[in-house]
Formats: sequence, structure tokens, C-alpha cells
Amino acid sequence: MREIIFKMERPGLVEVGQTVDVSESVTPVNVNYMIEPAVAMSGLFKFTERLKSRKGVVKEIIENDRGFYVTVEFDEPDIPKR
Repeated sequence: MREIIFKMERPGLVEVGQTVDVSESVTPVNVNYMIEPAVAMSGLFKFTERLKSRKGVVKEIIENDRGFYVTVEFDEPDIPKR
């Protein structure tokens, strides 16, 4: 399973266990993902690290002094760490 962390600005927009749809935004040098409808945004990924799935399940929501972080699990192999 592959996990991606998304930054969410407000609480209560998604719940643990919820299935979410994500959209992909492509720039000339990288890609990022958004939980729809515009709930939370991921960091940047290289083209070689693109998601194949467009649905995932919310695994965890963490609140800290910088905001809310949503971990979404996708049914595909994880990208090996370098």
C-alpha cells in the first residue's frame, strides 16, 4: 500500500475510513494531488512517482500547530525510498 500525506486547512472535511477521490495537477517539472472537492493538497512528486489510483482511503488525520495532515492509503505499491 502506498501512503500520501495531504495538508488540510480546516477540521472535519474528511473522516478516517472515508474513501476519497483525488485529482492530479501537472506542471512542467512535477505533479501534485488534491482530495476532491478541494479538501486538501499533497506535496510535489516527480513524474516517476505518479499515482496510478485516483481513489484512496483516509488512514489518519493529525493536527499540529501548522494545521491538519491527512494520510491517505492507495491500493498500489509504495515508491522505494532513496
